[in-house]
Amino acid sequence: MLDDLYSARILALAANMPRAGRLDAPQGSAERNAKLCGSRITVDVSLDADGAVADYAQDVQACALGQAAAAVLGENVIGATRDEIATALDAFSAMLKQGGPPPEGRFKDLAVLQPVKDYPARHASSLLAFEAALAAVQQAATRTSGADAA
Repeated sequence: MLDDLYSARILALAANMPRAGRLDAPQGSAERNAKLCGSRITVDVSLDADGAVADYAQDVQACALGQAAAAVLGENVIGATRDEIATALDAFSAMLKQGGPPPEGRFKDLAVLQPVKDYPARHASSLLAFEAALAAVQQAATRTSGADAA
């Protein structure tokens, strides 16, 4: 069963972290932690004029499952809107916690993490990157809309 959880694809994703690091001047940043395992992910974003992710970086200190989810996010996040990230997070959470179908669209590769549903203690670390990304995008959107109103 652990072989399914830590498949070659999950380990390959974890070993290949796209967009690792931090942005010099992000419009939004957020950090999320998983208390049970100590995983931590910090996300920086910049948005384009339409509110889609134009630049993205992530500092990932997480288990292989959290790293794999962050890798899927990092590979596909440029051009994503707040709604796309929120929808993916909702579907990813439902996949893990209720056995729902994997997310569709740009984040469909999260399907590789379906075996995590059988390990509730691993859900929090798997969801961290998407939770942090959504919070960072919301912060950036608030800041940019506030600047436009001034």
